[in-house]
This record gives sequence, structure tokens and C-alpha cells, in this order.
Amino acid sequence: MAISEYLESRKNIAGSVCGLAGLALTFTGLAGPYWPVVVAGLYGAGALIAPPERPPLPDFPSPSAQLDELRSDFEKLCAYLAEVDLPPAAAGRLTELTDLLTALLDPGRPSELLAHDPEGVHTLSRTVRQDVPEAVDSYVRTRWWTRMAPGTDPPEHHLERQLTLLQEEAETLAAALRETEARRQETHTRYLEERSP
Repeated sequence: MAISEYLESRKNIAGSVCGLAGLALTFTGLAGPYWPVVVAGLYGAGALIAPPERPPLPDFPSPSAQLDELRSDFEKLCAYLAEVDLPPAAAGRLTELTDLLTALLDPGRPSELLAHDPEGVHTLSRTVRQDVPEAVDSYVRTRWWTRMAPGTDPPEHHLERQLTLLQEEAETLAAALRETEARRQETHTRYLEERSP
């Protein structure tokens, strides 16, 4: 522990307070000729009974840093999706979804608002890092004979439905961000109106 850290520590503060009590005993004459031992002993006792130091808070990345990492992961996802051959309907749905995700992750006003919404960051993170790759990978891994099995839904329908649900979730997030921005503007307008004479 550095000297400056110790000087600010709880142990030093508690020991100093008890040492000052020892000096008070000395000036009142109660400590007698052994006053240095009394002061040092009270300092030591105070340092021993002081509560332990609180551990520092973990240094988690800021929401802006999380969004930067998410943008990087989204680029990796887009590179993966460019290599996958999907049926036209699913490819169209995937394009709509990735366009919406691109707009949400675009540096600027949307990501400023998103940086203050941990749930929104979590939703986007889950979509980019888990849901979209899993949906596309599940489709790609489906064996050709599964597609030919009578009475089962084709994997293309499952993929389209999954992408539709993910797009609806992203649209809900975008609508919430628009609503937050609209409320912020209304609040600022009211503030300016109330401030005006």
C-alpha cells in the first residue's frame, strides 16, 4: 500500500482519532509520564479496530465502450452473413433487420441515447451476438433430407419467422429511443417556456 493510500485509509484515520484522545488524556494529566506509550497504544488500538477498507468497484466498460465492441462484433456478423446463401424471402427479411441494426448502432444521436439504456444495449448485444447467428446457423445446418420430410415446416419458414421476431424486437427498441428523444425535446421546450418572462 502506498503512503498516500495509507494516510487516507480508515485504519490511519481511526488510529489518529484514538491518538488524539491519548493526547487529550496527556494534557489532562491522566496519562502521566507514560504519555508516549498511551498515545502510541491508542493509535495502534484504533488502527486495529478500524473497519476494513472497501474493495474498489470493478472497472466495467462504459456503455459507449460496450457499443464500440458491439459494432465490431456486428461487422463480423455482417461478414459471416455475406457468405451465407439464403432463400430470397429470408434474405430480404435479413437485409431489413441488418439495415435496422446498422441504424441503431450508427455512431451519433441513436447510440448516444442507447448508451443510457442498458436494457437496449443488452437487447442489441443478444441480437447481434446470439440470436441472428444462431437462427442463420440453424438454417444452414439443416440437412437436405429434413427439408424433404413430409408434414414438417420447411426450415425456411422457421428462419423467416425468427428474423421477423428479431426485427419486431429491434423496431420496438427504435421506437422506444424515438419516444425518449421526443420526451427530452418536450421537456426542454417546457423548460424554455417556463423560463421566458
